[in-house]
Amino acid sequence: MDPIILSVTFVLGLLANRVGLPALVGFLVAGFILNLLGFSTSENIQLVGDMGVTLLLFTIGLKLKIKQLLRPEIWAAGSIHMLITVLFFGLGIQLLTFAGLHFFAELNVATSLLLGFALSFSSTVFAVKILEESGLANSLNGRTSIGILIIQDILAVLFITFSTGKTPSLWALLIIALLPAARWMFFYILNHIGHGELQVLFGMALALAAGAGVFELVGLKADLGALVMGMLLATHPRATELSESLLSIKDFMLLGFFLSIGLGGFPDFASFVVSALFVLAIPLKSLLFFFLLTRFNLSSRSSFITSVTLTNYSEFGLIVGAIGVSNGWLDNRWLVVMAISLSLSFIVASPLNMVADEIFEKWRNVLNRFETAKSHPDEERIIPTVMWQVIILGMGRVGTQTYDVLRERYGNVVLGVDADQEKVKRHTAEGRNVIYADVSGRDFWRRLVSLNFVKTCVITIPSFDAKLYAITMAKQLGVVCKIVAITEFDDEVEPLLEGGADLAFNIYDEIGIGLANDICSCLDDPKIVVGEQKKQQTD
Repeated sequence: MDPIILSVTFVLGLLANRVGLPALVGFLVAGFILNLLGFSTSENIQLVGDMGVTLLLFTIGLKLKIKQLLRPEIWAAGSIHMLITVLFFGLGIQLLTFAGLHFFAELNVATSLLLGFALSFSSTVFAVKILEESGLANSLNGRTSIGILIIQDILAVLFITFSTGKTPSLWALLIIALLPAARWMFFYILNHIGHGELQVLFGMALALAAGAGVFELVGLKADLGALVMGMLLATHPRATELSESLLSIKDFMLLGFFLSIGLGGFPDFASFVVSALFVLAIPLKSLLFFFLLTRFNLSSRSSFITSVTLTNYSEFGLIVGAIGVSNGWLDNRWLVVMAISLSLSFIVASPLNMVADEIFEKWRNVLNRFETAKSHPDEERIIPTVMWQVIILGMGRVGTQTYDVLRERYGNVVLGVDADQEKVKRHTAEGRNVIYADVSGRDFWRRLVSLNFVKTCVITIPSFDAKLYAITMAKQLGVVCKIVAITEFDDEVEPLLEGGADLAFNIYDEIGIGLANDICSCLDDPKIVVGEQKKQQTD
């Protein structure tokens, strides 16, 4: 890439990041500005962008667990929402066409529905970023959001596949038949390549060569091949690690895609007006998500937070639009409109997600009326009335070890809490007292306030923002027990203490102390000393 293009893109991406927006907003704006300065997209930028989309689909496949998608609040709500949204936007665009507005002139029904399809997606990149920063990717609303996004992504891939108009060759049947054997071979390789550069190279080879390359050769869409390769490895224990190892490369290559959109043309006034009109319609998408999710027995809070997470347009809408332009179905100006709509939706959604819980609390009484009488099986709305003295929030490796040590020392007075239902089930099967709860919600802390016999609450969840938010909420609602928080960074200790934690420390400081104590125990063990003396005599 041209150094000027990279420099301008970096600066605007950084500015977007500093104001709390995804960097891709800056990349789109950079493309528009560079186009205004006389730059145009090149084959290299286009190639890098195509590879970024392929890697994006591969990493989505790595997270695609069929069992999770079979839940009705995911596949049914996601599909119904997309169908209604496509019809709503399609009808609305056709009405504007019949009204004689110049920008919408000559749009037929099929084109209007295609635009509606592009606008029906929510952003996977944005949602994952929000959920990871809040530490709620494995919570019920996090898993529901990601599941709905994957349903949307699958529909997008199917559209991309069939939009080419190619007829697969007979060799495609052989490739499909060999997938089970290929899966076994890929599992074996992933088990034996370590954690470094070979793992990254293996992931790229699967996505770009075994997936995109081979599928393209037999007449199938390359993007579908990348998704399928990811799905083959989705159940492997190191699938998440592989996805994370490709994260930076994928994000860099997607830079080419967003740049190419911006470099395609500078928006005029009419494009901004139409984009603003589309952004005004986003709340309707959110209201529909909320209504559908409550129909599938999710609580009003889970439904609301999930709906806010999905309140945006998607980079997949740009991909669908780009295919429409390349096939001659859409004018290039519509791609510019969708790029602006995407950027504006992020500008609206970013602050909205930051205050989503406060908005829910303000409208709690109204929103609770939409709840069904039946509760969702994954939502615990009560804490078992046992005389718990210690509650551990976050039952990962550190939380589990802390739980086991405290229970061994003090007895069955320790309760574990986690927002990952699968993790809760595993701990319960192993004999631990662990319940599901979303600690980012005020309901949990309200219930905890009434348990005045709890002496200590230990917070081991990984996200700093989630820890700080939980501590602040606990203090606001009047939790009287001592709050202990751990972190991985020294510069996070002081903010946690200022936020209300009674004790906060860097976990790595304690690892060194624990290791030293274990070594001292070993040196004081007479069996070890005698063994060492015998070894010296033998030598």
